[in-house]
Amino acid sequence: MTAPDPFENQDFKRLQLFLYLVPVVGFFPALWTLYRGQGTRQQKNLSRLVVTLALGWLLGYILLGAGANASDSLSLPLLITSSLFTSGYFLVNLWLMVQLWRRKALRLPIVSKLGDRLP
Repeated sequence: MTAPDPFENQDFKRLQLFLYLVPVVGFFPALWTLYRGQGTRQQKNLSRLVVTLALGWLLGYILLGAGANASDSLSLPLLITSSLFTSGYFLVNLWLMVQLWRRKALRLPIVSKLGDRLP
């Protein structure tokens, strides 16, 4: 006899989706969901979106930080751009949380298409 899944309840599944959308921290459970290959279609799609967003933010953050360290004349504009980029990442995650709360589609025009290419 198999044990019942504690996440079978729809409220728990929705709470798990909210956990995926927590900036930076939600990357790890989303990556774990993709690694296991288990979960509903909505969980997999949102996991792909979250992983794509987080990796894009991390890559941009690292590149802007490296550019700010390498250049004396452009360091302040690059650091300001980096902070705006990070704020945008947090706002997009917050907006996706609101969309999830309103039970709307969780798609972003370019990022979702890119995330659909993930395994």
